[in-house]
Amino acid sequence: MKKLIQSSNAPKAVGPYSQAVEINGTLYVSGQIPIDPATGQLVQGSIAEQTEQVFRNIATILTEAGYTFADVMKTTVLLKDMGDFAAMNEVYGRHYPAQQPARSAFQVAKLPLDAMVEIETIAMKS
Repeated sequence: MKKLIQSSNAPKAVGPYSQAVEINGTLYVSGQIPIDPATGQLVQGSIAEQTEQVFRNIATILTEAGYTFADVMKTTVLLKDMGDFAAMNEVYGRHYPAQQPARSAFQVAKLPLDAMVEIETIAMKS
């Protein structure tokens, strides 16, 4: 049965979607952009600062659903500028120091609220 995940400690959805959906032991986390849930505003600053906020948002949703970063199997990273890849990747690597998930990364024309980065996540209970 499909279960919708909603954490009050993560940014509210900016459209008609759920923060995450769990079904059959798999959690699909919607793409997270660097919104500070306390203010509802996009975090200003470098790609590293924005990526850290994205990971805080993902962590909150994973925790709400009973998952951890160790359960993450796949991520998709969307970047406003592929020139930011190295700085994003440094932050990313700190959150996945071992057993890194599969990943895709793309440069896109524009992200919601003109964010520099968005990351979607799939986690699975083994």
